[in-house]
Amino acid sequence: MEIYKVGGAVRDQLLHRDVTEIDWVVVGATAQQLLTQGYTQVGKDFPVFLHPKTKEEYALARTERKISQGYTGFTCDTSVDITLEEDLLRRDLTINAMALDQHGKLVDPYNGQADLRNRWLRHVSMAFIEDPLRVLRVARFAARYHYLGFRVALETMQLMRRIVQSGELEALPSERIITEFEKSLSENNPEIFITVLLQCGALEKLFPEIHALFGVSQNKIHHPEIDTGLHTMLALQMAVGLSKDTCVRFATLTHDLGKGNTPADIFPRHIGHEQRSVDLLHTMNQRIQFPNKHMQLAKLVAAHHTNIHRSKELKAQTVLGLLEKTDAYRQPQRFESLLICCEADSRGRHSFSERPYPQKKYLQDILNATLHIPTKPFIDAGIKGKAIGEAIHNQRLSIIKQHKQDFCW
Repeated sequence: MEIYKVGGAVRDQLLHRDVTEIDWVVVGATAQQLLTQGYTQVGKDFPVFLHPKTKEEYALARTERKISQGYTGFTCDTSVDITLEEDLLRRDLTINAMALDQHGKLVDPYNGQADLRNRWLRHVSMAFIEDPLRVLRVARFAARYHYLGFRVALETMQLMRRIVQSGELEALPSERIITEFEKSLSENNPEIFITVLLQCGALEKLFPEIHALFGVSQNKIHHPEIDTGLHTMLALQMAVGLSKDTCVRFATLTHDLGKGNTPADIFPRHIGHEQRSVDLLHTMNQRIQFPNKHMQLAKLVAAHHTNIHRSKELKAQTVLGLLEKTDAYRQPQRFESLLICCEADSRGRHSFSERPYPQKKYLQDILNATLHIPTKPFIDAGIKGKAIGEAIHNQRLSIIKQHKQDFCW
């Protein structure tokens, strides 16, 4: 029995990145041998075991054969005569198909180290096209390692297009798509995930609402980049610099979906795109079930970002209505996330990245000033029932009017 460290742990160790999870492959052993040594079997489709002490995953070396459509349509062979090289051959990318033996010696049969050095994301073999999930995984790796200069090899991009054209992407379960999507949003360059999906044709299949933004023109005075898709990518990258919250990044990515179906005869204006964006978010969510917190924030940003941008012009009553419609008094932290998304939208434009966004402080200050209105003075004054709510409303309105006069723009 021989044990090798494999996959991402080897890749990140060679890239001098933090290794957060270690996977192992066991060659020349049976499931019974591992069980006898105290390992716990957890894999259903193929034997994966948890180490009795470290709880790290140990998998028997295996080969795979495609027997039906989809990412689960495989049969596995875990015979004791399966070699390490055969096991590594089934992996997606060469940089994930390396191993380290127990003495720290690198096993690299498919030139993964050279591709690491040359910054290529390249498939190991033609078996790549058998698993449609690999389209999303490659796009996610492109987002993760973009800062190091990695890019998708041309021949791998061609295989990704073949997968898209095969129709197998549509067979992926919603939860697997969401998992890869969510992971990509946590990276430093999630816009690269979207860009790679756009290049291989997967964006149109999986997220047609986002795909529709590319090529849609906007008023160049307000959007020097003109293209709505490009603006969305700039806004998403700005959101990365403002927040690590994937909810914020998702809401920023989807805030302008309604511009993708603006009637062409009113270009470059996008009147009513806010409600159309909300409607398209609902459509997306019916097809792919996103986490509730993501969708709730995204709908608020889509519906209210325009009014937040122009909050200086709004009357006090309208500002208070905005706070109430966004449920800011009950969920002030979510309202702060809403403001961060709006800042990312405003600054995510060519030549606008360094511009201040005073609307954020303006509305945040108003919320803080009107958040906690004590009821005791009203009760002491003999006010009861619904009249207390009206009194609080009026006091908030008075505070907002004063703040509008005092705030320095």
